[in-house]
Amino acid sequence: MALGTMLMLGGVASAQKVAFEEYTLDNGLHVILHNDASAPVIITSVMYHVGSKNENPERTGFAHFFEHLLFEGTENIKRGEWFKIVTANGGTNNANTSEDRTYYYEVFPSNSLELGLWMESERMMHPIINQIGVDTQNEVVKEEKRLRVDNQPYGSLIAEVKKNMYVKHPYRWATIGSMDHLDAAKLEEFQAFNKKFYVPNNAVLVVAGDLNDIPKTKEWVNKYFGAIPKGKDIVVEKFVEEPITTTLKASYQDPNIQKPMIVASYRTPSMKTRDARVLDMISTVLSEGKSSRLYKKIVDDKKMALQIGAFNYSQEDYGMYILYGMPQGTFTSEDIVKEIDEEVVRLQTQLLSDKEMQKLKNIYENNYVNGNSNVEGIAENLASYYLLHGDINLINTEIEMYRSITAQEIREVAKKYLNPNQRLLLDYIPSKDKAQN
Repeated sequence: MALGTMLMLGGVASAQKVAFEEYTLDNGLHVILHNDASAPVIITSVMYHVGSKNENPERTGFAHFFEHLLFEGTENIKRGEWFKIVTANGGTNNANTSEDRTYYYEVFPSNSLELGLWMESERMMHPIINQIGVDTQNEVVKEEKRLRVDNQPYGSLIAEVKKNMYVKHPYRWATIGSMDHLDAAKLEEFQAFNKKFYVPNNAVLVVAGDLNDIPKTKEWVNKYFGAIPKGKDIVVEKFVEEPITTTLKASYQDPNIQKPMIVASYRTPSMKTRDARVLDMISTVLSEGKSSRLYKKIVDDKKMALQIGAFNYSQEDYGMYILYGMPQGTFTSEDIVKEIDEEVVRLQTQLLSDKEMQKLKNIYENNYVNGNSNVEGIAENLASYYLLHGDINLINTEIEMYRSITAQEIREVAKKYLNPNQRLLLDYIPSKDKAQN
């Protein structure tokens, strides 16, 4: 994220404290309320603790499929009417799925709060899961896969990294899943998946924005969600990966690209850990902006690569630290890896200067302010911090963690995780033949 000409210094962000109230209904639904009267809008959102990691390995893609399927209709919202109702009331809506959770939300003018609550309660209590809906969304998902993965340059990159990084953990398959698995699934399997995971005790409801009347909001929450039956307790199986102790090598041919890319990926700990935040900072040092170490050296000065980057792909159970480069001219992938490794060794052996640390912290102050700058961002952050981190107040305190990270910690975390014998090297290369779906 570019800083522009203004650097947000420590103390500015402290004025952004997010106030919230939380409680739990008898059926296990956790409720978070955040009042923000700065704009006359309201967000009603539900995050379910179900993602692609909760799927049967023979039925991948179910969680993402439900992101679409649960807009099909309910007992009281006819098929095809969901989006019409939202639009007719001046609203917008959307949903998204990750390996760890699925998130649905509506943004309405604040006088439509009750409507938003009713619609999300309908999705939870009365979804209609029938063959026509499954067949319709099957085609929608296939088209999405064609657009975003099969015909998108580098569209399979993350999926290929995951496939080679994980042996036991369900992170090993792509969130969009297998179309063959979806084709083979019977209607009863979709209905069973819904019954198991899309229940109040596996979800958090966030109502954020111009609430106006908190007691009335609570009354409506209870009216629409209180009667939804609690689901069976969900036992989530734990999968433990053996440490990577030698360089893994893999290659993938992408028919949509003309330039090869080399990818180095390291397995890292859960997003809940302090080390995950340190790795965030390391990726900022290495590749955020044109003054970052990798960009300046490899793209700018030596002109060895068209693109270079590093990012921390942080998830609930594990993470992946991914470095990538696109060689140009006569330079090879091996040349790029050598240059990247030199910069990583520099991080492992030399402390960042005080000036670099201050710049880094300024960036995170700025990111923090921007992340909580609108009510939609706040709503999703509140849901994520509760459901995935187990601490809602991280929305206010996580910045303190970033502020407290030291140059010594950056050096130690780089030493701990970013070593050649702990990584995958993926050659992501062009192909003349059309890849198989």
